[in-house]
Amino acid sequence: MIPFRRRRDGRVAARFEPGEAQLLLSLAEEAGDLARAAASPENAIADPALGRLLPNAYPDDPEASAEFRRFTAPGLADRKEAAARTMQDTLSSAPGGARVEVVLDDAQATAWLRTITDLRLVLAARLGIREDGDEGDIHDEESAMQRAVYDWLATVQEFLVLALRPRR
Repeated sequence: MIPFRRRRDGRVAARFEPGEAQLLLSLAEEAGDLARAAASPENAIADPALGRLLPNAYPDDPEASAEFRRFTAPGLADRKEAAARTMQDTLSSAPGGARVEVVLDDAQATAWLRTITDLRLVLAARLGIREDGDEGDIHDEESAMQRAVYDWLATVQEFLVLALRPRR
């Protein structure tokens, strides 16, 4: 990966190796599916990772939390799906070759940040990461790969945030 950098036209750009771009595309597709699944209260209860995407507004009051979810979950899930779709679209339309260059305007960059955050929340829940510094439960090859993806997404996210900082 060649990290995100601010361009003269105000947009941000990064270059990804083809395998990295494919991984990001696959993860963005998964993020859209996860957002839709998280809107269902039954799914959020059954899978704590989905519960992290749309957490209970009132953890100590299940009735109030259910009522709040009834009114807000569909809209939040729609926005999360739209952000994931933006990430997919920008990756799909990027010119290929030796490296895949992604160029984002501010709205697209925001969508990327939201989607990466959602993906990291789900991975953290699946790995048992609760706060900064936790290593998580890495007990097999799959969990080790999830941890590597979690860390790599943190790097992509950090470079994007740094590139979006206002110039002085």
